[in-house]
Amino acid sequence: MDKRVLLQKFVAYAPYVDTGLLEKAYDYSVKAHAEQARASGEDYFVHCLAVASSLLEWKMDLPTVAAGLLHDVIEDTSVTPEKLRLAFGEEIMRLVVSLTKLDRVQFSSRDVAQAENWRRMILATAQDIRVIIVKLADRLHNMQTIGFLPQEKQERIAHETISLYAPLAHRLGMFELKGELEDLSFAVLHPEEYLDLEEKVRALLPAREAMLSEFRKMLEHALSKSDLPHRILARSKNLYSIYRKMQRQKKPFEEIQDALGVRLITDSVANCYALLGMLHTHFQPVADTFTDYISNPKLNLYKSLHTTVNGPKGELIEVQIRTEEMHRTAEYGIAAHWRYKTGDTAKDSHLEEKLNWLRQWIEWLQDLDSPREFLDSLKTDLDLYQVFVFTPLGDVKALVQGATPIDFAFAVHTDIGYTCVGAKVNNKMAKLDTELKSGDIVEILTRKNSVPKKDWLKVVKSARARSKIRHWLREKGIAA
Repeated sequence: MDKRVLLQKFVAYAPYVDTGLLEKAYDYSVKAHAEQARASGEDYFVHCLAVASSLLEWKMDLPTVAAGLLHDVIEDTSVTPEKLRLAFGEEIMRLVVSLTKLDRVQFSSRDVAQAENWRRMILATAQDIRVIIVKLADRLHNMQTIGFLPQEKQERIAHETISLYAPLAHRLGMFELKGELEDLSFAVLHPEEYLDLEEKVRALLPAREAMLSEFRKMLEHALSKSDLPHRILARSKNLYSIYRKMQRQKKPFEEIQDALGVRLITDSVANCYALLGMLHTHFQPVADTFTDYISNPKLNLYKSLHTTVNGPKGELIEVQIRTEEMHRTAEYGIAAHWRYKTGDTAKDSHLEEKLNWLRQWIEWLQDLDSPREFLDSLKTDLDLYQVFVFTPLGDVKALVQGATPIDFAFAVHTDIGYTCVGAKVNNKMAKLDTELKSGDIVEILTRKNSVPKKDWLKVVKSARARSKIRHWLREKGIAA
């Protein structure tokens, strides 16, 4: 992609924005990286252009795309923050500085350097979500071209990607990206299993496509009797999610009941529910598979109706029903919402509300003093496998895997966490270090003058609980 194509792609979704600064960033990056090459032997600028290309696909604003082009100039060339500020202004300079890794020489080990760089990036993200979006685009291209690196370095980068970057993409609602990062990492970390699974999935593809084709014809015929606008998309699971399912269920691929996937895209929320009604009229729904993420969206902004029906030959078909806007959000998550920042105060404050969960989570992580503990907490809180635990009144709390009644108490309310003295799990007394499971009903017992215990830090799993306990100990002058 040359400069002309890059500018055309940007103008296609931002026709009224002056592209002068973007053109300047392109030329500046070409010149700054002129003497550098990647491990593949390609000009280094190819990487900068690939990062910008992903940001254009996600339709990010001009400063973000410019930062993508410039993201390595401070780290890898003689360009200083001040030079960048004079050339491009405060906003773009700040984004690039936030993306610049600290020199590893400053730290006692690679692990500590990695942890501190993550802490800096996460804290910068709290101020500007675009930092992590550029970083994800950067990591995506690095993973796509990882084969040119030594094996040990490939494995280290892939491990970081699958344990931090992919879950973070998931939390930001960027599901397509999450799946791609997982599969790229899976191919590096478990090459034999990856190739074996890829071959088995490919062998099943003709039969699956035939079943999907038959289901789509029947669905189109059923929907043709209405005037509901819609389009149908097939959906396939990424290889790593199938592999994880095999691991969790301890079953070979042949025994995994992997439902076929279809998406119904329409133009309004009302039509989502209308399509659901028609779907259930013509196809037998599977009991207890309906979930309404439109009325109750996920924290990462995801909205859809989910249901599973029986196909023409009894096969299970997972159907997701959503609007075009919901579909964009499902693909690009927070990146999709960012590009609708318009200067309209009401709309922009709505976006800010949607980002508050992320900022609050980051705030809890800031209380951790040790970079290693920060990174461990980050990995724990990013774990995709959550448990869903109920209060006695039926309110549900999503907790990290391995969470205890103390984590639950702080999830309900800080004061309940502080005064917790015991817990009942499913109406039976339980120790405070009991590992909770999805479906558990937990009642926290409190005492007015009770206070947190330092030992709780050894058993809590969530960043929120750990942060609140540390805050209380610090207020009382007790070393954590």
